[in-house]
Amino acid sequence: MAGTLFRSMFTNTLSFYKCNSSNLRSLHTATVSYAARKGTRAKARAKKVKVEVTKVGFIPHNQRGKDKISKSNVSKHLDDTFKPLAKDDVYPLKYYSWIVYTAEDAVKAHQQTHHPTMYNVPDAFVIARVEMNMEAAKKNRFMDSFTRLSLLPHTFPRDEERTILAFCKGSELIKEAMDAGATTAGGTDLIKKIQDGQIKIGDYDYVVAHPNIITELVPIRGLMKRRFPNVRSGTLEPNLKDLVRKFSGGVQYRVLKDEHQENFGFVEVPIGRLNMEPKQVAENIEAFLKDLQSARPKRDGLFITRCLLLSPPSPEKLKIDPFVYVDKTLSKEVREDSDDEGDAVAATA
Repeated sequence: MAGTLFRSMFTNTLSFYKCNSSNLRSLHTATVSYAARKGTRAKARAKKVKVEVTKVGFIPHNQRGKDKISKSNVSKHLDDTFKPLAKDDVYPLKYYSWIVYTAEDAVKAHQQTHHPTMYNVPDAFVIARVEMNMEAAKKNRFMDSFTRLSLLPHTFPRDEERTILAFCKGSELIKEAMDAGATTAGGTDLIKKIQDGQIKIGDYDYVVAHPNIITELVPIRGLMKRRFPNVRSGTLEPNLKDLVRKFSGGVQYRVLKDEHQENFGFVEVPIGRLNMEPKQVAENIEAFLKDLQSARPKRDGLFITRCLLLSPPSPEKLKIDPFVYVDKTLSKEVREDSDDEGDAVAATA
């Protein structure tokens, strides 16, 4: 009985081994070694490298952090209206308010200091420095720096030459553009020369056009790129004569926003020379301030805060009242119109 049971167990074991011998041979019983993750060995080697710490010498307390630019807490909008007026000719300026001159008197004062017996620069530039509040119409928003071109009523020699390319149809318009100061003016013939490469647009500072030729400028739009005349940039107007005069004799200025005080901006622009009549310089100041005031945001409060007249090489700055020429605040009609426009935009958005 026992022998029979043993033989049957041995037979079953042998048959099972024969059936599964191929599967048993495929089993892997050796030690498995996988590669480390990328960068593991590099990190291990980096830990072994000693980091040398460079010692910094002693720095006095009043010189620490000078390389770091910190925002100033002092506002650059200077208001000295609360200070009393000085009664003497010589006085400490920080205790008294600035004397406010008229534009003509300020020019006359600079003419005296630039007399041949003093600075000896009788034809020096008269520069207007205007300070502004750059707050925008929306709360906690500020205007960015911008560039404008203003045509002054009395031109004066400047150390620059401008080249203007004017497009228009008709011999009369071409003649008017050339008489106004355009370097080159023409119609379809001028367009063909540009296409052939005889004339390069990059050789000109400004490109202006009359609306009667705007459709024929489309083939060379790729050559013009951003300089293509349009109403928004002020380079496309039916009054081509005044447009050319503006770009040839106008004064270009750039309003800069302060990096550390966002609500403060300023501009310095030449508005005449000392060998001009003071009245002419005053009229130029008026035209410039009105052009600058037209760029103000639609909000309450001041936009132009202060105006000074300078004339290098003299360091003297003479304060004038800009509100003789422009209004301090916007009228109610303008504010209501701006509010209506804002509501309309919000409704269509």
